[in-house]
Amino acid sequence: MQFLTRILPSFLVSWLLTFTLASLFHSQYVVNQLVNVGVVVGFNDRVNLILEDWLGLLPTYGAIIAVALAIAFLVTWFIAKKMNKQGVQLFVIAGVMAFATALIAIESIMNITIIAGARGWGFYAQLCAGAVGGYVFAKLIKENKHKAAHHGF
Repeated sequence: MQFLTRILPSFLVSWLLTFTLASLFHSQYVVNQLVNVGVVVGFNDRVNLILEDWLGLLPTYGAIIAVALAIAFLVTWFIAKKMNKQGVQLFVIAGVMAFATALIAIESIMNITIIAGARGWGFYAQLCAGAVGGYVFAKLIKENKHKAAHHGF
């Protein structure tokens, strides 16, 4: 029951935020590269690109992020149980490592960077999205645990 009431909702919220940030960072990296070669990209075009990228990346990159975070958070869950007081930091590191592992593995297997926004400095922006996801997951788990202890559910 703890999984359905505390862990799964926390994971889904953190995954959605993480994917949204990763998609946003990807879109802005691509726009930045276009601007660097002289293409004029208006505000409406930027907004449309962000929305189209979010919808387009959701079934593939969204799924990859979900699997990577699930594995990283599961491993971190067991480590964090043994290391009290370090939970938030460990989940932040787990989010970063999930992205680094997934992006490097995809590039190694396919011999191409399929996420254009993960090239150059975009790679580090993607890692930041993972860090935010780990932080949010750790905080939500902690908050839900606190609520459960005080409200008896």
